[in-house]
Amino acid sequence: MNGNYAEFTRKRYPAGTRIVLLQMGDDPRPVPPGTKGTVAAVDDMGTVHCLFDNGRRLGLIPGEDVFRKIEPRGRDER
Repeated sequence: MNGNYAEFTRKRYPAGTRIVLLQMGDDPRPVPPGTKGTVAAVDDMGTVHCLFDNGRRLGLIPGEDVFRKIEPRGRDER
């Protein structure tokens, strides 16, 4: 991954962004689908490091793991 990709990912998922995990790639101990979490940071490889509401900490890889932002109330309720 290049620096442009990591910077794009940082702008899309800044620290504090709420996300919901939809599906994990190949992981021996996956976080269950539907689990919500908060972005802690995005590293130089573009990995999105999250603290999930169930206490797990895990780095998500865009393209490998499927997740989306949780929009503020009102915008997510269409």
